[in-house]
Amino acid sequence: MSDLFDLDEITTKNARIKELETLIQKYQSSYYNGEAEISDAEFDKLWDELKELSPTSKILQKIGADSGNFAKRNHVMPMGSQEKAANPEQFLAWANKHIYDEYFVEYKLDGASLELQYENGKLIHAVTRGDGKIGDDITANAKKMNGVIQNLKINDEEVLFTGGIRGEVIMTHQVHKTHFSDKANCRNAANGLMKRKDGEGSEYLTLIVYDALSTNDKIFFSDEEQKIKWLNNCGFNVVKLEICKTPNDVISYREKVMEERKTLEFDIDGLVIKERNINLEDSFRNRPDRQIAFKFSLEEAISTIKEVEWSVNGGTYTPVAIFDEVELNGTRVTRASLANPDTMRALNVKIGSKVVVVKRGEIIPKIESVVENNPSTTSPIIVPCECEVCHSKLVDAGSRLYCANKNCAKRVLHQLLKFQQVVDIRDLGETLITELFNSKKVQSIKDLYSLSIEDLVPFFLNQESIENEKQSLGAEKVYKSIQSHKNMSLPTFIGAFDIEGIGETTIEKLVEAGFNSLEKLFEATVDQIAAVYGFAQITAQTLKDGLNENKEEMLYLVNNGIITLQLQTEGLLTGKSFCFTGELVTMKRADAEKLVKENGGTTKSSVTKDLSYLVTNDTESGSSKNQKAQKFGIPIINEKEFLTLVQK
Repeated sequence: MSDLFDLDEITTKNARIKELETLIQKYQSSYYNGEAEISDAEFDKLWDELKELSPTSKILQKIGADSGNFAKRNHVMPMGSQEKAANPEQFLAWANKHIYDEYFVEYKLDGASLELQYENGKLIHAVTRGDGKIGDDITANAKKMNGVIQNLKINDEEVLFTGGIRGEVIMTHQVHKTHFSDKANCRNAANGLMKRKDGEGSEYLTLIVYDALSTNDKIFFSDEEQKIKWLNNCGFNVVKLEICKTPNDVISYREKVMEERKTLEFDIDGLVIKERNINLEDSFRNRPDRQIAFKFSLEEAISTIKEVEWSVNGGTYTPVAIFDEVELNGTRVTRASLANPDTMRALNVKIGSKVVVVKRGEIIPKIESVVENNPSTTSPIIVPCECEVCHSKLVDAGSRLYCANKNCAKRVLHQLLKFQQVVDIRDLGETLITELFNSKKVQSIKDLYSLSIEDLVPFFLNQESIENEKQSLGAEKVYKSIQSHKNMSLPTFIGAFDIEGIGETTIEKLVEAGFNSLEKLFEATVDQIAAVYGFAQITAQTLKDGLNENKEEMLYLVNNGIITLQLQTEGLLTGKSFCFTGELVTMKRADAEKLVKENGGTTKSSVTKDLSYLVTNDTESGSSKNQKAQKFGIPIINEKEFLTLVQK
């Protein structure tokens, strides 16, 4: 049996490799022809995954291909792809294998590569990147660009340089804003303009250079620093160079540039790190080893904390950082959760702190670290100490700041709304619950079940209609809906009581571990709960406190027959778990999840190794859930296939 699973895993892996190779070729083609379809960060994810699954894939050795609109020409210097690091950990791993006396750090320009070819100081060709060895000859267009020098001179003396000079064609933010705001970004606009057959618009572009190679015996520079100085003396716009002593200095400089780059006239998407020596053998490799691109992920940025708000959900107070606007993955972001007081204090966040804001994958923005706390410009964050509703003293438990008053009006209303949502009493909406609560008609969960049709009529009919003894169909509908939701599973019952961080899935784990009755849950100790897979001491303590706080009402509902707790259903899906993603056609997601539970299965909100099925109507999607399911070898089925499982 294990061999079969190994074969299935290999088949799934090979299918993913083929899919990645197809996607990378497609996006490379669109990128090199000026119509990039996805961001650099998204492309890098595909590239990294292929590199992990198939490091010898031929696609990883290819660059791309230009259009067929121009004559083709060989490069003087091959334009291979660089090794890259997306975060400090990856950079340090590279630096540990590449120990230099000095680290030469240059901006990684976010534009379109171009090689200028000279013969005795005169420009003869300008060649795009193409496939790394051969590109399009766009000399006529290049001559119109700012920064392209046709005759090399230093102090009015001719420089008889023969060879190649490499740079990046960029569009400044001001030009983009004034003339090409219809284009998605500066890079796309520049890439499109430089390859126009008629050359129109090339005058709006600028070339910034960073490399040069002499192909005759003349030596114009002996190391990377002299090379940049020589290019500058020739009159070129040159990339900014910083010399760092240690890898940690490089990381600090990167943090500084991440903050400063929003003030630059053009886009950069990282740094390029080299050694002082010019290593020609390494530079001629398809993927040079002696240098690396230390990228700025589009998922992170530097900003400054302006204030901290406290978001109140039920009785829990959560710190939310408000900071200067940054752009992450194409989204403008100004706020991120600080999770809880412990996290806030561990980060040492203050008003005025310069922080790294991240947004990884589908996760909401968060503050990852503090870059700088200047004593003269920062001040402490004030933690609230009193409930804004009942004025009780707040409890700062570190992992949670909350109002401990069970009768706090905000907490009670929040619990009623949570109960309606989890139990899925659809005709009893948020507005009606709020009106019932404000009128003092409903002050607890048991009050919901004691409502009569007569109690509900005033919330549907005006006084005149009531006096005329008119019947309220709305009141009857809500009453019947409430009464029809008296039977539920133990996970649904506990999950509906609004215990902080405790949902149905959490209780399902306890039920599977043997705590399958209300009595067993009440009797369980914190240590016993914490020992269950998926729990920890803090979560176990939170659950225990919540059970104790709500014990009286829970027992009242069950012992008086108001709520009937159903035993775990045995059915077609017993032992199987499902995660639903995307839009369903024949039913709502809540109904699909209910169907799973009615047939003995369980549902999950995310893809984990022990998941049985991922259900989506877009089985070919490149979403993170689909990718994760493929990685774990989890079957991805559509809605029709799911219904077939239920109807067997």
